Amino acid sequence: MGEEFNETYITLGGFEGMENYRYLYFTLLLTLCILSICSNAIIVYIIWAHQNLHESMYIFIAALSVNSLLVSINIYPKLLIDFLSEKQTVSYSVCLLQYFLYYCLGIVDLLLLAAMAFDRYVSICKPLVYPNIMTNRTVVVVLVFAWFMPASQLSVSTVLSAKQKVCHFVIKGFFCTNSIFKLHCVNSKVISVFGLVSCMFILGICPVFFVLFTYARILFIVYKSSNDVRQKAAETCLPHLLVLLCFTALGTYDVVFARFDDNFPKIVHLIMTLQVVLYNPLFNPIIYGFKMKEIFKHLKKFFPSVHFF
Repeated sequence: MGEEFNETYITLGGFEGMENYRYLYFTLLLTLCILSICSNAIIVYIIWAHQNLHESMYIFIAALSVNSLLVSINIYPKLLIDFLSEKQTVSYSVCLLQYFLYYCLGIVDLLLLAAMAFDRYVSICKPLVYPNIMTNRTVVVVLVFAWFMPASQLSVSTVLSAKQKVCHFVIKGFFCTNSIFKLHCVNSKVISVFGLVSCMFILGICPVFFVLFTYARILFIVYKSSNDVRQKAAETCLPHLLVLLCFTALGTYDVVFARFDDNFPKIVHLIMTLQVVLYNPLFNPIIYGFKMKEIFKHLKKFFPSVHFF
C-alpha cells in the first residue's frame, strides 16, 4: 500500500478554464494574503507587547489571530503556486494533511469563539467572580483544549481515509476539503458516522448553540441593566457575534458544496472559496482592531501617521 499511496496524485479541478485570468487571480490573492498575514501579526504583537492587554479576552483574540496565521500558511502557498502552474496536482498524502489542517484550524476558530463568549458572559453577568473563574490556568486549559480536541478527533478520520483505496483522481475544488471522501472507491460508513457525530455535531454544532445561548443570556441580563453596562456589552459582544455569523455561514457553504458541488457554477465556487479562506484571516483583525477600544488605542499608536477616521 505504501508505494501505491506515495504515487497517487490528485488533480484540483477548480482551476479548469481559468488559465486566461490566472495572473490576475494570483495578484489579487497575493495582495490579500499579505494583508491577512500582516494584520494578524500586528494584532498578536500589540496584545503581546502591552501588559494591560494580558487579559483572557485579549489572549483569546491573539489566539484567534495565531490560528488565522496557521490557516494562511496551510492554504495560501499551494493556492498561489497552483494559479501559476500548468497542472494543478497534489499528492494524496499532502491532500490529506491539508484537509486535516483546514478543518482542524476551522474548529479551533469555533471553539475559541465559544471560549470568548463564555468569557464575556462571566465578565458582564458575574463581574464579582470573574477574576476567580478566568484565571491564567483556566485560559491555558481552554487554549490547550481548543487546539488538542479538534486535532485528536480529525486525526481519526484522516488515518481512516489514508487506508481507503482511491479510485477517483479529481477534486472539484481549489484545495483539499471533505471532497476527498468522494475519491474513495467505496464510501466508508465508519468515516461518515464518525465525522457527523464527532466532528460536525460535538465540535461544530454544539459550540455554535453554546455561543448563541450565551449571548442570549447576556442580552437578557443587560436589557435590565444600566446604560453603561449595555454599552460595555455592545462594545465587546458585537465583534464576536459578527465573526460567528460570518464563520457559520461560510462553514455551512463548505458542507453544502461537498454534497452538491455539481450544481454550483465555477465562478460562484471561486468567490465563495476565497471568502472561506480569506474572510476570517483577513477581517478578524479588522473587526477586533477597530471595534475593541483598547486594541484600537494601541493600534493608533502603532501607526501614528495614519488617520483611521
